Amino acid sequence: MGRKIEHVNWPDAPDVWMPYAPAIKVSGGTMVFIAGVTAAPVYHSHPHVPEEFASMPDDMEGQARGTLENLKKSLDAVGATFADVVVANRFLTDLSQQDILNKVWNEYVAESKPTTTTVQVVQLA
Repeated sequence: MGRKIEHVNWPDAPDVWMPYAPAIKVSGGTMVFIAGVTAAPVYHSHPHVPEEFASMPDDMEGQARGTLENLKKSLDAVGATFADVVVANRFLTDLSQQDILNKVWNEYVAESKPTTTTVQVVQLA
């Protein structure tokens, strides 16, 4: 997308693997904003029709994959890839499942490692 992404680490950063970059500097390019997604169908009725959500996975790995596939479709629609993502806010209802999310997340973002914030919430819409 005509941009340069530079991962910035602290000068005294230890040599450990992390699923995110502490800071990213972006030069050039185009900014795109994408609505938050879950494993639920992105396009669904409002008010909600419960049957439209019947195929959602129950487990964290399935939900993570469904969520990232939905995000991939939005990225594809704007001509971007996961390598173009520089920041992500991730919301979980059970923070103890963060490692499962990170495993799936790494399959999608690989070495691009956007900055992330992961927050536990009571419920997702």
